[in-house]
Amino acid sequence: MGSFEAPRPERALPSDERPFDYTPVSLNELPETPTRDRNIAATAWDEAPAVLLRLGENLRGNPEAAFKRRIFGWLLWRAGPTRGPCRYLALNPVDLTDSYLFELGNEQSEGGKGPDGEWHDRFRAWKEALRDAPRA
Repeated sequence: MGSFEAPRPERALPSDERPFDYTPVSLNELPETPTRDRNIAATAWDEAPAVLLRLGENLRGNPEAAFKRRIFGWLLWRAGPTRGPCRYLALNPVDLTDSYLFELGNEQSEGGKGPDGEWHDRFRAWKEALRDAPRA
């Protein structure tokens, strides 16, 4: 008698290879965890603030920002390739003027200020600052 093997799930596309989804989306529709099959475009979000829409300015090819996930309540977006140069933006979903930027792969200004008021030159430390100041 043979054993049954469940089919392996398809491997998630690397985030830089996921197509952009421009389907209109509201704040409540932004998922908690990363999407594995697409990138939600910042221009698709009906409440996208100007700081988010300009996130990819001056990056190679002026890349559009993509929603990555909710992280400790913050909305995390990225413009640019995963390994940089890119910019991450954490937005407070309750107050869209409350945001923090982290630049990766920019030798002149790599890093970013966190909600703790400190400058972080490591992405992990910046995310830990977000963790320590959770939002909605």
